[in-house]
Amino acid sequence: MKLLKILIIAIFFANVAEAQMGSNTKRIADVYFLNKEYYAAAEYYKKMLQISPDSVGFVVPYGFEQKIKEASPRKDDYEYAVYQLATSLRLYKNFRDAERWYAVSNKFTNPKYAQSEFWYGECLRANLKYEDAIKAFEGFIANYKMNDDFVPKAKLEIASSKYALYEMKYPRLFKIVRLTNNINQAGSNYAPAISNSELYFTSSRPVGGEGKSQILEGSKGQVRVFKKETPYVNTIYAVDIENPTAEKVNIQKINIDLKKMETAATTITPNGDIMFLTAWSNNKDYQKRNIYICKKEGDNWGSPVSMGGEINVNGFNSMQPSVTRDGKYLIFSSDRPGGLGGYDLWFAPLRPDGTVGNAVNMGNKINTAEDEQAAYYLPATQKLLFSSNGRVGLGGFDFYEAIGDFSEWTEPVNLGYPFNSAKDDMYFAALDEKGNEAYISSDRESVCCLEVFHVTREYLSVQGTIIDCATKKPLAGATITAVGTNIPEQVVQTDNNGRYSFQVGSNRDLQIHAMKNNYFAKNITYNYAQLFKADTLLSAELCLEPMVINKPIVLENILYEFDSAELTDSSKIILDTLFQVMIDNPNIEIELSAHTDNIGTEAYNMALSDNRAKSCVDYLMAKGITPDRLTFKGYGFSKPVAPNKLKDGKDNPEGRALNRRTEFKVTKQKSIN
Repeated sequence: MKLLKILIIAIFFANVAEAQMGSNTKRIADVYFLNKEYYAAAEYYKKMLQISPDSVGFVVPYGFEQKIKEASPRKDDYEYAVYQLATSLRLYKNFRDAERWYAVSNKFTNPKYAQSEFWYGECLRANLKYEDAIKAFEGFIANYKMNDDFVPKAKLEIASSKYALYEMKYPRLFKIVRLTNNINQAGSNYAPAISNSELYFTSSRPVGGEGKSQILEGSKGQVRVFKKETPYVNTIYAVDIENPTAEKVNIQKINIDLKKMETAATTITPNGDIMFLTAWSNNKDYQKRNIYICKKEGDNWGSPVSMGGEINVNGFNSMQPSVTRDGKYLIFSSDRPGGLGGYDLWFAPLRPDGTVGNAVNMGNKINTAEDEQAAYYLPATQKLLFSSNGRVGLGGFDFYEAIGDFSEWTEPVNLGYPFNSAKDDMYFAALDEKGNEAYISSDRESVCCLEVFHVTREYLSVQGTIIDCATKKPLAGATITAVGTNIPEQVVQTDNNGRYSFQVGSNRDLQIHAMKNNYFAKNITYNYAQLFKADTLLSAELCLEPMVINKPIVLENILYEFDSAELTDSSKIILDTLFQVMIDNPNIEIELSAHTDNIGTEAYNMALSDNRAKSCVDYLMAKGITPDRLTFKGYGFSKPVAPNKLKDGKDNPEGRALNRRTEFKVTKQKSIN
């Protein structure tokens, strides 16, 4: 999290009189890059390219690409410096300027820079240029010859870019606001955590002037550079949660004695007595992230103690501890052995005294071959929120949500836009037991660094009236069920005026199911576009048809081939309507019947009508209606509804047409109460 560093070179062992493309400048840049000091590395790669340092930003100089194309002994150095500059800027999260320099390195023919177009696509995606990113990734796949994991990653990026285009077209019901007070200061501000009346967070804001000199070495120790110890140190802070969005808040530094180690990503048990945190140091012996525990001693926190082998494994990182809101489990992220790749999420049973059981990997439903980090569990809804960069998303780390109980999980679902952005979105801390209001961290509005945002779930109001189709009178006591993507099932009853109303926390697909005993149920389905356009969804009067058990209902225009039981295509369309009735009314059983006129023998017509009724049942079963809900019967000409002949003995074509019919009747309706 040391992205904004003021790096002062004190001494370097090199020849001061550099040539135009001096090798010492390159070596110094490489040392910074090797030591992950990407800001300083970028400044020296600029020097290699004769570009003036500019911390605000810069553009590719006019004619620069042509300059690289010129035959020159320095061409290789130019290409190397351009690619390394682009990479330094990207790793420093300055995607805007990195995009410009990768656009130059894309044209290099040297195989060393074959991945340039992939990183160019990543920068385009981070800069919200999704259509251009898709083209870049497609070009990369077409041209890349290496047999490694970059092509699968490019395909994932294409899927993510397409997903992002759709998500941004139909934003979800979340309000995301960056805190404008002094919580978001210089450096990174991230990892919010709630405990009693306090909001804890981590910040890498300056904590004094530059310290003693530090030595950075190259890979072979041939070049050494000195820099002043950075004042940007990750430290845990707290603020009174009563009004954390006020213009100015009183921020208190949490004093934890860890011998100048950096601390971050704290979590506190529900009773407020035990804190877990991540700590590390630039000292080679403590560079790995480890989780520490400290306990409350009066109004202060005691000395932290490194957790045992259940959590920390020598030579590997364990970080981002998170205590579930019920205090039963400690979740953390680690690259320890036994994972699926990168950082995985793990959990361990948590005892009241802060000791833990053995850690368990959260499994392949949650973890991917990439990184899963910063988990948060809501026992009231059994929802696990975490961040991942190994799934289809909007870009960088996205928030995902899975439902489970630590023994089994549903497939994680991306929380969509605007909850997620094209950059990194991590660390969730709920203000209520259902997570409808929370704090998150994101660098969506920053060039380089995570900041704290306030999130609230918004709601769509749904209102309507149910009436009787026959009498046009309101139906009281009808059951209205609402379901949809990311919408927990809601059930309400209509009042005496037939009215209903409820709220849903998602504007994805919504289905309203209306049911009442002795009526046929109906469904109303709304798509994304319809739901996106309204903050209140008003359903016009919806009428339900009365249902009378064993009362036949004629299915108009059910036709068969001549002298056959084979259904015509137009008849199948009519039966599709009955199929929908069966879907809307899962509590009914029906009988399908066929009738004929009196032309032909009784036995022939009985067999023909029986086969025709069976054809209707077979069609519905083929579409998925279970056999226990369907019976069929042929009645031949035994139940005419009109005379086949007129009173004078002449043929009655209109009557015969009415007698050649297909009907259905409800034989049973299970109560919905």
